[in-house]
Amino acid sequence: MKLLLVEDDEVLIAVLTKILAENRYIVDVVKDGEMAWSYGSTFDYDLIILDIGLPKLDGISLCQRFRAEDYSTPILLLTVQNSSTTKVRGLDAGADDYVVKPFDIPELIARIRALLRRSNAVSSPIIVWGNLHLNSSTSEVSYNNLPLTLTNKEYELLEILLRDSQHLLSVEEILDRLWSSDEFPSEATVRSHIRGLRRKLVAAGAPSDFIATVHGRGYYLKVPDKSTDAEISKPVATVPATSLNLKSITPNTQQEKYLEFLNQLWVTTKPKSLEQLMVLFQAIKKLESGFLSPHFQELAHQTAHKLAGTLGTLGLTSAMQLAIQLENLLNSQASDQKVQLETLKPLVIALEQAIQSTNFIQSLPTNSIADTSTFSLKQSRTAIEPKVMIVDDDVDCLRSLTELLNPWGFKVTTLADSQEFWTVLQSVLPDILVLDVNMPPINGLEICQSLRNDLNWKRLPVLFLSVMTDANTQNLAFGVGADDYLCKPIVGIELANRIHNRLQRVRDYQLG
Repeated sequence: MKLLLVEDDEVLIAVLTKILAENRYIVDVVKDGEMAWSYGSTFDYDLIILDIGLPKLDGISLCQRFRAEDYSTPILLLTVQNSSTTKVRGLDAGADDYVVKPFDIPELIARIRALLRRSNAVSSPIIVWGNLHLNSSTSEVSYNNLPLTLTNKEYELLEILLRDSQHLLSVEEILDRLWSSDEFPSEATVRSHIRGLRRKLVAAGAPSDFIATVHGRGYYLKVPDKSTDAEISKPVATVPATSLNLKSITPNTQQEKYLEFLNQLWVTTKPKSLEQLMVLFQAIKKLESGFLSPHFQELAHQTAHKLAGTLGTLGLTSAMQLAIQLENLLNSQASDQKVQLETLKPLVIALEQAIQSTNFIQSLPTNSIADTSTFSLKQSRTAIEPKVMIVDDDVDCLRSLTELLNPWGFKVTTLADSQEFWTVLQSVLPDILVLDVNMPPINGLEICQSLRNDLNWKRLPVLFLSVMTDANTQNLAFGVGADDYLCKPIVGIELANRIHNRLQRVRDYQLG
């Protein structure tokens, strides 16, 4: 919260700025009424603390001036005059509250909190967003009942995201609201605080996109999935087998164990678990038919290994053991695989029904399951890892895209500074390029156009991945030579399919 303190007493200024900073408020200080008018009419503040006896323009006249201009920010008057006449004049001038000097600091802070809650239509100091709880009275934050230790700026950033949860906050707005006018932070400072806050939230169990990014526009809090939050906050063992909407199968001990494994996987790792299940299911079915390529077997083996690690980290020991069984199956010799496949037959049935259940399918685009089958066949023909180069100035996005693509057998190189594009391109020699649109100082459209004018690179497949969904931007992208255009956010399996489809077309063209 950003406050404007209008006071000409140097001692009181020093005391108040220290106390307000300790309570996580950003404070601009001015010492006369005219300067206060300039600041208040230029910058956005959540509250003005206004002394009555000021040079150049007194507090009551200034308050009247603000209200005459429809300035709705709460105003708290400070006065040494305890008479009811002065109080009435101040309130009639448009003040929301007053405090008489000398005042009690805790009472002043409580009145500030009350005014801020009222202006933000928040009746309680505790703000709840899914499993996140923020208590503005005590500055305590927790996720899944785990306390978070945040820096002052991280706390302030989270608070404004919560209080403006229906609003996309631009970097400029965040800078304006979290730093005083005599500070000059860069946009990179905001991104650094966003990354730090995200890391702490994820460590407490929040999804990685809890703070969502709209590239080039700003940040917002993703609306929590209440049902998911409720499930995750419970002990996993209490989740019933029917939570996956599985078709009824003949119950027995083995199948119940496998169903419990799938439920544990679903409530702890979805939607990523869907992609993992699709890979494992396809690998098992191909093992049964005897047509599993070494490349796809290695991919499935790595997937099972990562899944076992995830479940182990979450403390789901029995589920982890089943993932290890799948890992061993995919790493064993052909003679042993038949025996293990027979043992895991109930798991194959459970996997098939889980993949066909509504809860799983609704997490993918309508054509994703068919695309997945096509994808795996195409991937199995590839002897080496395709090299994918991704250029995007959002470092968090680059990290997420790398995590999405790594399980699918790609060798991913990322670049955040578009000025280094040609140097990195010559070093990597990628098979396909993924570009964002808006990347200062050189945007993706300019890069693509340069490639198409270069004899050595004009046939390099270029796929745009952007938050820009309008037809005009997409037409511009195809106009400068794009091969494909996808919009963020993206499901990993869809991005992998589109890259493989494009690479396959290049191979088909080369073969001729």
